[in-house]
Amino acid sequence: METLLTFKQLRQQQLHIWINQNTDFDCQTLEIVSGDAGFRRYFRFVHHEQSIIAVDAPPKSEDTSQYIAVAQSYREKGIKVPEIYAYDLAQGFYLQQDFGNRLFSDILTVDSCDLLYPKALANIPIIQGCLSTEKGPLPDHDDVFIDRELSLFTDWLLGQYLQLDLTDVEEKMLSKVFDDVKHSCLIQPRVGMHRDYHSRNLMLLENDDVGVIDFQDAVVGPITYDAVSLLRDSYQDWPKVKVLQWLQNWHAEYYAEYPWGEFKMWFDCVGMQRHIKIAGIFARLSIRDNKPSFLSDIPHTLDYLIDEASQYPEYAEFASFVRERVLPNVLQKLKSTQHEP
Repeated sequence: METLLTFKQLRQQQLHIWINQNTDFDCQTLEIVSGDAGFRRYFRFVHHEQSIIAVDAPPKSEDTSQYIAVAQSYREKGIKVPEIYAYDLAQGFYLQQDFGNRLFSDILTVDSCDLLYPKALANIPIIQGCLSTEKGPLPDHDDVFIDRELSLFTDWLLGQYLQLDLTDVEEKMLSKVFDDVKHSCLIQPRVGMHRDYHSRNLMLLENDDVGVIDFQDAVVGPITYDAVSLLRDSYQDWPKVKVLQWLQNWHAEYYAEYPWGEFKMWFDCVGMQRHIKIAGIFARLSIRDNKPSFLSDIPHTLDYLIDEASQYPEYAEFASFVRERVLPNVLQKLKSTQHEP
């Protein structure tokens, strides 16, 4: 009986054929390395004793040409990104340098964090100098962009996942908070931004350089954004005092022209914008993309959001809303899901 291939199996088969027929590389077998929050999948194979990464990036959902263009611009600036060996934009396949297995998320420890975080933070001012690629200017993280990201929270987390019925007062409060957060993002100096600069997208290379991956969504946006992604990472949890010290040192070294109080407020408000968005994305990944493992990261993301909002009187009502209405419902939903047969 003939077995029909799933979409993923078919894509892997096509990738394998493409490597052997259309590139200078020979591939015996493809071993899955990982997938990510998008639709890309990463495979490893060996060619003449050299390990190569093969990427399946379905063109309906992934823009390989943008990935290649940003990689070139980052490399020209001195950022360590994987070298691209071959690609096929129409099929959404490419081969790239294998950066190994040492993800920041796997090697960060109490002993290594004070070395690794400053090393990763030092990359950000270089990334900020990348405002365009050979394809043209990077997209702008503008008001429309921010509105679209903030709506993920109400549409996917509060609506689709929690199915919360909001009162008129709550809806008006959220609308004002979103407008204020958006304004705080838009008034900051505009720089090149990786947009997902966290521990799962950074690697420690053989010479202890920081390798950067997953940069295809780079934009131009607020100066503190990538530092928020790194220091208030939904996949990491470090003492607030330590995070504040890393941020202060980074500010003193690179951004002393901006008063510390203002810079810290920028950082917190961008943190609110990012964590509002990320909480919604985690819900969407589960509901739309059948990736429920991200649901367990929502409570920690909301904890960040509560902490950021609680520091400013104008966001106190929002902090209470997240603490008393959203987080308990998320925890209850996660608990009930765990007990399902």
